[in-house]
Amino acid sequence: MSVDELRNAMVEGIAERTLGMVLGDEIRRALLAVPRHVFAEDDADVETAYRDVAIVTKRDEERGINTSSVSAPWLQAVMLGQAGLKPGDRVLEVGSGGYNAALIREIVGAAGSVTTLDIDPDISARAVRCLGAAGYDDVEVVCADAEFALHGDRTFDAIIVTVGAWDVPPAWSEQLAADGRLVVPIRMKGLTRSWLLERQGDVLVSRGHVACGFVPMMGAGEHVGTGVPVLEEPRVSLWMDELDSADAGQLAGVLDLPRAETWTDVLIDRDEVFSDQDLWLAATLPGFALVTCSQEAIDQGVVALPWQCGTPAFVDGPTLAYRPKPRQLDDGRYEFGAFAHGSDAHAAARLLAEQIAAWDRAGRPEPRLSVYPLGTPDVDLPDGFVLTKRHSRLVISWPSAR
Repeated sequence: MSVDELRNAMVEGIAERTLGMVLGDEIRRALLAVPRHVFAEDDADVETAYRDVAIVTKRDEERGINTSSVSAPWLQAVMLGQAGLKPGDRVLEVGSGGYNAALIREIVGAAGSVTTLDIDPDISARAVRCLGAAGYDDVEVVCADAEFALHGDRTFDAIIVTVGAWDVPPAWSEQLAADGRLVVPIRMKGLTRSWLLERQGDVLVSRGHVACGFVPMMGAGEHVGTGVPVLEEPRVSLWMDELDSADAGQLAGVLDLPRAETWTDVLIDRDEVFSDQDLWLAATLPGFALVTCSQEAIDQGVVALPWQCGTPAFVDGPTLAYRPKPRQLDDGRYEFGAFAHGSDAHAAARLLAEQIAAWDRAGRPEPRLSVYPLGTPDVDLPDGFVLTKRHSRLVISWPSAR
């Protein structure tokens, strides 16, 4: 296939899979105009460059993490749609790969402006090089730490963050125009969602979100969670964010103990999205964690997980409970369950199952995120689950819950 055919196929694929969202004409035109393979450079061949996947462009081998990538185009399209960009907008992108900045430039046009910022000089240099090669010389590339505001009291109609943020630094609110939009993937309890936030006084309030994943923020805004080993071989571990922790010694051998199972009568269709349930569980379960594992642990039946990368769980001393892979029923639907191991396994499985059922009884509500300044007292916060971060207090609430 030619480059144009590959690009057209990519765009049509994105239009089919963007989570029920309509792919706007301006975003479609941008995707068709920008040569993604130019921004892939030597990290992917032309055919791979037009697959709807992220392309890793830098990796920290010592820590075993990716530090920069060209994000999956479906996710870039969704976030551009969240931002509601229009011709003439001034846009700041935090986390630079070049490709997304070029998409933004196509949408805002010559009357707008695009500034893309990255803390890594290698990535900034790559962005300059690729943008120039693709013909976008008027995109401003800045190498700096996004935790701090740019010089000159500049404000932007939209700020789009394309790295995983653990908090919302004051600089982003300060640089946001009065009616501006902030699109940012925030990690809470290990769960990352791209939130569209709009200003209401000194508070940022969400207007929608989508589940996603990004390379982590570096610099002053970096935050590293805690990995807790449960089993060395095959590997099973817990990921705990914020300041949560668990005693690995208490969990030693827990998966060798008998398993308690509880099924919930809460059903989903085959392709139904249920990522909001994860946030509900994070907000309601004490000792919340994400359980991760090797494929061998799944294949050998050590854990009954649907995937390796992170499934809701909670820890209570020497007891571990997690949500297993939903089981398929005769009618083709799937049922949620709860598995637990440990000294109080049956109670833990019941507690997890009860919260899954509570989410269902509440109408499977959509969460709202409100971002308050750090010093906001409890009495001035709305009802909801509160996370106090480095710069802000985040409140997850469920206004549509029954």
